[in-house]
Amino acid sequence: MKKVTLDRRRIAAWAGMIGPALFVAIFTIEGWLRPGYQPLKMYVSELSLGPRGWIQIANFIVLGVLLLAFARGVAAEFRTGKASRSGPILLTIIAILFLVSGPLLMDPTGTPLNQVTVHGTIHGLAGGIIFLLMPISCFVFLRRFRADPGWRSLRWPTLILGIIIAAAVVLLTILSKPPEIQRISVDWLGLVQRAIIVPFMLWVFIFALALERTKQK
Repeated sequence: MKKVTLDRRRIAAWAGMIGPALFVAIFTIEGWLRPGYQPLKMYVSELSLGPRGWIQIANFIVLGVLLLAFARGVAAEFRTGKASRSGPILLTIIAILFLVSGPLLMDPTGTPLNQVTVHGTIHGLAGGIIFLLMPISCFVFLRRFRADPGWRSLRWPTLILGIIIAAAVVLLTILSKPPEIQRISVDWLGLVQRAIIVPFMLWVFIFALALERTKQK
């Protein structure tokens, strides 16, 4: 039984490291290579549009699968105590929503309301929930990291990254809603979105690395 738990934890740890690193690397490289794509201005999901969109679609799906594996390993590690239930549930929801976001493409930016598609609406809702749950996940696990001596080393990275993510979520919400503000800030929406995604992926990577290092304990 102990060996099975250790194996699950190790698989989860590697999934939690590979998934975020691969996801960020792929959308960054694609953003550089895709003709006409402007990373500072355009959302990551816009890479799913067009003839090469399948690359980002697959990127979402692979991340979702690997985050699901990571969430299961975290649940196996934290069987009792703070964040033992809510933490893995939040990670699982985020993973599932990334899976949904893959095949359900966003509508191109600027699509008139009367032309918005069902799949574009679902993609937008899924993305909004993901961004909301990212900082919440950090702060939920922060309670565990503060209380558990074995995980206390993660409390400061979690707090700092959680604050950055939360601030970027608030900023993106402000900038992406009112049209009069959006006209001013539209050139930076991609950058602000990445200020949410990249710190969260870094947090998952750090969390997974710590999980991998505990596999022999």
